[in-house]
Amino acid sequence: MTRVREVIEGPQYQGKDEEIVWTLDIRAWGVMPTNITVTVYDETGTDVTTAVMTGSPTTPTTTTIALPLLHSLTPDTQYRVEVQFNAGAQTLEGYFIIIAED
Repeated sequence: MTRVREVIEGPQYQGKDEEIVWTLDIRAWGVMPTNITVTVYDETGTDVTTAVMTGSPTTPTTTTIALPLLHSLTPDTQYRVEVQFNAGAQTLEGYFIIIAED
């Protein structure tokens, strides 16, 4: 089954002590993203955004979204990061998987 909304790079890995600002390239979906929201779910489907993200998304270019700082992940846990934004008159949402490691 093809998951069109999942980033093509597949699952990403982040160490439990790492703090990373992930960047999403949206050029295939549109330009000038606005109204950006980011939600992080753990493998049970619980929204853990406030516990693992700090800051607000930014748009360093017209085709990229820099996500808030992702941190404090639990090793051996899989997270789903959903990014919703407007591009023109469209509301779009992509996601990627983060696998937390020791």
